[in-house]
Amino acid sequence: MRAVTSPQPVADLYRQHHGWLLGWLRRKVGCSHQAADLTQDTFVRVLGARDLDKLDEPRAFLMTLARRVLVSYWRRRSLELAWLEALAQLPENHAPSAEDYAMVREAIETLDTLLHGLPLRARKVFLMNRLEEMPHSAIAKALGISVATVERDMKRAVTHCYLASLEAMPQDMADSLSARRP
Repeated sequence: MRAVTSPQPVADLYRQHHGWLLGWLRRKVGCSHQAADLTQDTFVRVLGARDLDKLDEPRAFLMTLARRVLVSYWRRRSLELAWLEALAQLPENHAPSAEDYAMVREAIETLDTLLHGLPLRARKVFLMNRLEEMPHSAIAKALGISVATVERDMKRAVTHCYLASLEAMPQDMADSLSARRP
């Protein structure tokens, strides 16, 4: 369950440090619009934090959150650029519509969110199995690991995705699903 922070410390933190954080992110990404989005994403993460009124170094705290938001942004951006490069290789009559593009982008972002926090190898194993439809033995050979390790990583990834999807859904729905588990 996520922490619920009272609004006053968040409002104070926002008022005192929003401009500084926006400037810092603008220098990192080179685009004021993207920096504004990342600043808001950072403050959304602040909402899930605990004990904000006890922060000794609020800028260090915000910078840590902002760096995490930046890593997620760059990872999503890298996936998007790889997809756009693959699209560029397609003949023009095979290019997806704007609607298809939006659906794929949303799927990539959802997948990125679900896999966030998993070790790199477990993410690779999961993606190779689910997206490239590789069997466990082929994944093991490609990564130079045992089939048992692939199976452990798959179990870890599937469990991680399930728990992340539970965390993302409304609390009453998650409670009803959790109550049904054996």
